[in-house]
Parts: sequence; C-alpha cells; structure tokens
Amino acid sequence: MAKPTTENIALPDFPVTLVRLLDGNFIEEDISLQQLVANRQKGLILYFYPKDNTPGCTTQATDFTAHLHDFDDLGYDIIGVSRDSAESHKKFIEKYDLQIPLISDSDEKLCQYFEVIKEKNMYGKKTIGLVRSAFIFNSEGTLTHAQRNLRAKGYAERVLSLLAPK
Repeated sequence: MAKPTTENIALPDFPVTLVRLLDGNFIEEDISLQQLVANRQKGLILYFYPKDNTPGCTTQATDFTAHLHDFDDLGYDIIGVSRDSAESHKKFIEKYDLQIPLISDSDEKLCQYFEVIKEKNMYGKKTIGLVRSAFIFNSEGTLTHAQRNLRAKGYAERVLSLLAPK
C-alpha cells in the first residue's frame, strides 16, 4: 500500500513523452508533469513498472484501466511509466485496450529523477532494473504517498481504498 511519505519529490518540469489512445488514434506528446497537474487541477498517480506485456505489469495496467472512472471520481489521473519505447507502449495499449496514458522513458531521465532504477536480486543473480513503484501527488502537485517495491496484483484496489473518503 502506498504510505504517507516524508520524501520531498516535486513533479518534474522537464518534458516526458506521453502515449495515449484518443478516439481510436494514438497521440504522442511531450509534456511536463508539473504543467499537466496544474492545467488539469487533479491529483496524479504516477506508477513505474518494469516492462510492457509482462504478467505483473499487464495486471497492474488493466486493473488501473478497470478502475479509471473510480479514480476520476476521486479527482486523480493515472499515468504508467516504463523504459519501453513509444511503439512498444502503443502495442501494449492496443493489445489490452488500456485507457490510461503511458510515458516512454527510454532515456531513463524520469526513472533516475524518482530513483526507481536499483540493483535487484533475481534468482541469486544481481541486475540493475526498474523497481515497481508508485507516487501519489495531490492537485497542488505535492507528493502525499509513495511506495517502492510494490506488488502489482490488487494494487489499484489498495490505492482506491487509501484515497476513498472515510
């Protein structure tokens, strides 16, 4: 579960490549997350995942898509981030009918900014890779919750429970 955080990470103002499907057409645009939140006046759930079309990443993306209206009702946009190319994102979005935009961070600038590239231990072998993480920003762009090394299955529901009014 995303936990209240003492981390002090501001939304970056540098451009990132956002890929989304709008009215049956793919749109690729360079945007600043800081400007996006300011213009939309909504909170943002920014989640990082290792790779398109892998089981956990697909589960997470389809779960967020299934609950998109619930998050919208709570005043949050959702954006996924991986190091995959824009072309890979387009295939992933199309294959699973994803309704959430994805950021192609092939240069790892956003991943480095959020410090989600770490050493991982996979079956006793150490590698450097993207650690599944999520960051929740309020409508003013302030980081309120963060979680690193999270479990994909059921994560969207856990975040919904966290953000739902008590």
